[in-house]
Amino acid sequence: MVSRRSFIKAGAALGLTSAVSSTALADKLKVKASSGEVMPTRGLYNSHEMLPVNRPGDSKRYRPLSRMGLGGLAAGNGFNTISPDEEILSMLHAAWDSGIRYFDTSPFYGLSLSERRFGDLLRNKSRDDYVLSSKVGRLLTPSSEPLEKKWHWANHSPFHYKYDYTASGTRRSVEDTLHRIGVSSLDIVYIHDLSPQNSDMGEDWVKYYDEAVKGAMPELSKMRDEGIIKAWGFGINTPEAVYKSLEDSDPDIFLLALQYSLLDHDVALQKTFPMIERRDMSVVVGAPLNGGYLAGRDRFNYDSTIPEKMKQKYAAISNIAYKYGIDMKTAALQFAEAPKVVSAIIPGARTAEQIHENVAAMKVKVPNDFWSELKSEGLIAQAAPAPNA
Repeated sequence: MVSRRSFIKAGAALGLTSAVSSTALADKLKVKASSGEVMPTRGLYNSHEMLPVNRPGDSKRYRPLSRMGLGGLAAGNGFNTISPDEEILSMLHAAWDSGIRYFDTSPFYGLSLSERRFGDLLRNKSRDDYVLSSKVGRLLTPSSEPLEKKWHWANHSPFHYKYDYTASGTRRSVEDTLHRIGVSSLDIVYIHDLSPQNSDMGEDWVKYYDEAVKGAMPELSKMRDEGIIKAWGFGINTPEAVYKSLEDSDPDIFLLALQYSLLDHDVALQKTFPMIERRDMSVVVGAPLNGGYLAGRDRFNYDSTIPEKMKQKYAAISNIAYKYGIDMKTAALQFAEAPKVVSAIIPGARTAEQIHENVAAMKVKVPNDFWSELKSEGLIAQAAPAPNA
């Protein structure tokens, strides 16, 4: 059996020719995140490491230039304690050196830990050179006691949290984030975890949503109008708040985790994506690897219980991928990035090696026959956009 690392290396070599031609084109166009230049085609690449970028002129609403970013859950000791901090800093420097310029974090990730670690990298960079998003909805308070509910944190900073979706709580949350990271501004702010899947809330999520309708949503729209932020939306694991917010407010962008992946994408394709696209809004795909499962982890969507249906689907896709010499991570990341409504994907990483694997996966030229066979076998939806189509 060929290892995942061997697949990645072979795929990166196969993609060298197309990478060279893309480099020449990107260099000619001089793509810069801060320039606002309109590029003539989608699917171009930055000139440093050949990562795909958006066309700034395609939408009146803000979209991050980079179509591949970095999620910050692992930097908050998600599932594993990472110590010393130098290991995460090495990962962050690897991301920067690989050309990643979109960084997403949250006060909730390790209860400030992820934000502070991201700041170790970003506060030393020019603010115009990258896109930064974080989240609101929880305010942190100092406490020496560990959380009763551990959530995903193998270890967390000495804080507790309380939910606050009011206007004043939202503004305070943004200011606290800026202090922790050590930067002057955020580009995108997501209202976090307003979802029935949030076990703190359950069906009571609607009460918190109503608070956000009166507080967080108009406050973030005001901050956008003031130029303090460039865009706002929701960072959620299920789509209910998307549907309601399109009636109640005017968001720009949605961070949808666990909702569009190689293994599970029907609801997003059939309902969520079309609703968002009709309003000229976009999607950032969080957890494109199903919380690590498509990268070989024994967990699915942040849970150690893996549904039998997903095991069977994984095995079937993996067999076809092996036939074409494609790594499952490569297939998963490229699949998640393909839809036009998707403005970025933000896979997480714990180590510099994982960053290098993720970046290499985006350079591989996947044969169109691979995607066609997945569709013919009913393993992905017929309507699912194929990369490079």
